[in-house]
Amino acid sequence: MGSFTIMVDTSYDLPEGYVEKNNLKVVPIPFHLNGVTHGDGAWKDISAVDFYNALSDGGVAGTTLTNPETFVEAFTEYAKSGEELLVVLLSGGLSGTAQNAIIALNEVKETYPDCKIYPVDGLNAAGGTGIVTMLAVEKRDEGLSAEETAKWLEEKRHSCLALFTVDDLMYLHRGGRLSKLSAVAGSIIGIKPLLNVAPDGTLKLKDKARGRKAALETLTAQIKRSVNSDTKMKSIIISHTDCKEDADRVAELIKAAVDVENVYVVMMGPVIGAHVGPGAIAVFFVADMDRNTYEAKFYPEK
Repeated sequence: MGSFTIMVDTSYDLPEGYVEKNNLKVVPIPFHLNGVTHGDGAWKDISAVDFYNALSDGGVAGTTLTNPETFVEAFTEYAKSGEELLVVLLSGGLSGTAQNAIIALNEVKETYPDCKIYPVDGLNAAGGTGIVTMLAVEKRDEGLSAEETAKWLEEKRHSCLALFTVDDLMYLHRGGRLSKLSAVAGSIIGIKPLLNVAPDGTLKLKDKARGRKAALETLTAQIKRSVNSDTKMKSIIISHTDCKEDADRVAELIKAAVDVENVYVVMMGPVIGAHVGPGAIAVFFVADMDRNTYEAKFYPEK
């Protein structure tokens, strides 16, 4: 194991036991459900099934920014000790959490100007935050420093694609993550929307499919077209919001379509799940092209 610590906020989706096995530190993004705040940002005092059932029954959920004070407290420990710290954060295009981490770091540097703390906007969420974190762990274990890993991630994150489908785009609209026009356009009866995380880290409605089955097949096709035919992929994360049967089906389709070592099916955490609602399926992976190339090739501006 490498010589620096990796911290990640609770927007991540990672395989069970991965956080503990790789000695990751976690900073919470609080979420709320029906007026009750869960400051841990994780499934500590509510189960995923209960959370998504509550949303299906009309419950109201949302998130709160991790404030700068929380980051200051977390960062000061490492600044005092002089230990290197790399921080993987939820996309700044979706949340102000990454910006608050920068504010906190600047404050900490007033006292500890030589601290070695490196925040990285992952330009992703859920399993995408997970994939970026996995890449950080790989580089740490190869012996890179936190600073070297951060610089490498600043480039590599652009090839970490996020593709997904949801049952109801109005969750994203209500949470401020999608315009009302896009939400309405993608909510036609019988049509399933397909979205991605754009180069700037925001969400974009990119495609539509007729029915759930076609949407899941399209997700697989989108992965296949973004990697070379001879590419051996290391890891794909499939995040779902309490629809494991569909997620398992996507895993089967992916394994038949591309050469991949590990396909992880995980329940999407509450921080992102609060904004996409029940029935969402998302796939996250490292492509053989960056997001700008992917957009230009498959979704050129009209």
